[in-house]
Amino acid sequence: MSNANPVSRREFLNTAAAAGLAAGTLALGGRADAAPGDSEPPRRGDGKYWPGGERLILSVSMQFEAGGEPDSGADSPFSGNPLPAGVPDLPARTWFQYGYREGIPRLLDLWDKHAIKVTSHMVGTAVLKSPALAREIVRRGHEAAAHGMSWKPQHSMSRAEELAFIREGVDAVEKITGQRPRGYNCNWLRRSRNTLSLLQELGFTYHTDDLSRDEPFLLPVAGKDFAVVPYTLHCNDIVLIEGSKFSSRQFFEQLKDEFDQLYAEAGSRRRMMSISTHDRIGGRPAVVKALDDFFAYALAKPGVATARKDQIAHWALADKATRREAEAT
Repeated sequence: MSNANPVSRREFLNTAAAAGLAAGTLALGGRADAAPGDSEPPRRGDGKYWPGGERLILSVSMQFEAGGEPDSGADSPFSGNPLPAGVPDLPARTWFQYGYREGIPRLLDLWDKHAIKVTSHMVGTAVLKSPALAREIVRRGHEAAAHGMSWKPQHSMSRAEELAFIREGVDAVEKITGQRPRGYNCNWLRRSRNTLSLLQELGFTYHTDDLSRDEPFLLPVAGKDFAVVPYTLHCNDIVLIEGSKFSSRQFFEQLKDEFDQLYAEAGSRRRMMSISTHDRIGGRPAVVKALDDFFAYALAKPGVATARKDQIAHWALADKATRREAEAT
């Protein structure tokens, strides 16, 4: 971090993230005066591949799902011992309640501490259940992105069913927060063959259901460019802590090792590190402490900034040097 201007190294867009994006500006490392089309192409050979001259971008997700889970069958610490059909899983319900009662409020304070703006992929039914919390996320300058209307998988829906499902979730988020989502994340990333064209049709800018790169890239969808801001499973609390039983310290070490390697690579190519947190997991005290320690470490390095995914997508679409793929998989 530069001693002369520490805030600019920590923050993609600080006090006016939502307003700046709506006005068409794109700032990186505190530069709120540069529009996407005005950014210089990445400079080769000096490790500066982002509009603000930053070396590495941290892209943080905060999934807002709790409260939108089905009455039974959702992944929880109790999933391995399922109850008979029709019997409510009462302890599992409290597991999810932790997400909106304790988890997200604690994470919001952590983001404020480090001047981080995140992307919150919001399930429509979760937002309707906790509207004040959804509004608070946006009030603090974070992105409200879409995550479906419910936990229902999209991969087997008809085109008409999927269109209605996506639209309903978007409308719920916009109704509560006042912010219309421009980014999308499917349940467990499992989209259908129609998803991307539907997102393009509905005015989305990007999706995250891709693990194939450590940088944003573009795809041709319905004759137009569509941005991909890759997601992560290997720096993801639901996979490592819940799925693999990592301790909070192991999670910290995973994040640090990932960061150190990407930071080294970023001297010669564009690099982005994706980190995923979930309301009822990442918001636990021990995990927040691990995240706090990680961000204190990472944001102290020169040339490191954080970015909302909508901002990364807008920059990628505006930059002629952004990598392109021939087609979606």
